[in-house]
Amino acid sequence: MALSAGLILFVTIVILLLLGIPIGISLMVAGILAITQSLGFSAAIPASALKMFQGINIFTLLAIPFFVLAGNIMSKGGIAVRLIHFATALTGRIPGSLAHTNVVANMLFGSVSGSGTAAASAMGTIIGPIQKKEGYNEDFSAALNVATAPTGLLIPPSTALITYALASGSTSVAALFLGGVIPGILWGLSCMLVVYFYAKKNGYVAKRAISAKEFFRVTFDALPSLLLIVIVIGGIVSGIFTATEASAMAVAYSLLLSMFLYKTITIKELYTILIDSAKLSAIIMFLIGASNILAWVMSFTEIPTLIADTILGISDNPIIILLVINLLLLFVGTFMDLTPAILIFTPILLPVCQALGMTPLHFGIMLTFNLSIGTITPPVGNILFVGIKVAQRKLENVMPHLFRFYAAIFVILMLITYVSWFSTFLPKLAGYF
Repeated sequence: MALSAGLILFVTIVILLLLGIPIGISLMVAGILAITQSLGFSAAIPASALKMFQGINIFTLLAIPFFVLAGNIMSKGGIAVRLIHFATALTGRIPGSLAHTNVVANMLFGSVSGSGTAAASAMGTIIGPIQKKEGYNEDFSAALNVATAPTGLLIPPSTALITYALASGSTSVAALFLGGVIPGILWGLSCMLVVYFYAKKNGYVAKRAISAKEFFRVTFDALPSLLLIVIVIGGIVSGIFTATEASAMAVAYSLLLSMFLYKTITIKELYTILIDSAKLSAIIMFLIGASNILAWVMSFTEIPTLIADTILGISDNPIIILLVINLLLLFVGTFMDLTPAILIFTPILLPVCQALGMTPLHFGIMLTFNLSIGTITPPVGNILFVGIKVAQRKLENVMPHLFRFYAAIFVILMLITYVSWFSTFLPKLAGYF
């Protein structure tokens, strides 16, 4: 039963995607067809509808639309400019400092907004023209912006990690948030290392170091924006509020900054932001509901057990098995968006990795890190195409520069995979183990 159901799922999804059917509908239809052979069509339809509703009728999921809204408010609320100034103050003494500013600013803005596409768009729009004026290679600048924008998918608050917490069933959102900090920072630092050698080779000099007085002024100006990270993570870890309550706090705080302190968003603009956030949230929630049908079908037909036995049969060496899993996920990430990929492959691969001694927390960070790479790879990487569009460059000219960053990021992925400390140190320090 598992083999036939698995074939129906795979073939149906592939055919529907090739026909241009949206991923959410493809998952839903594939799940219904696969379970029909066991329950019959008359029972499969109501059962699938019930599972879809149950998949989104979860209080924790309220955090996703709130964080989406907070990210949209921040991306249009003048917060990006202040974080760029702060990043410039931190990197002014390093060769290629303007490029390093792009990296640090992406890490900061990506974390407070929780959106890689928002980071790529904001930083490409603001820093890109400055880099061009300073004589930086435009294709390299676009590649750098693209490569570092996904750091916000790991550094909390992260909707991707919330999605994994739901898919895994028992992993703490707070533990995942803390677990994503070091891997997200390592992603950014690895790209900064690439920038350093590229800058030395091409003669990109450091900008003039600012005075201590100017540094404190810039820091003070950016402090209200940076405090959002402290409020969200500190509140969750200390137990003051849950992840869902933290997301509502993020919306309230970002509104306070943008409308009353910075005064960069009007009521009319807020209406547009609300509509855009509602549309994006609806897409994500539909994906989660459709993926829950798929997860139920796979569990009912024991597909994860079949796949786990197959993967574990490849080798007795955990190093080889984890490498195979990573290569599989890297391939999946090239044609599937982050959210559905997390929802589909968590129930399939988590049991395999647990059999190898990996904790759900460690696996979640590895999975999210791996699939985040897919957001910057063709043919469907959304961050890749946003970054290229903002920079007004061509894919074929940007890709040669991106390969440098792919190599550096892959090295960090291997570290995250084989050394659990990077994912578990902060959660352990906070008492989650």
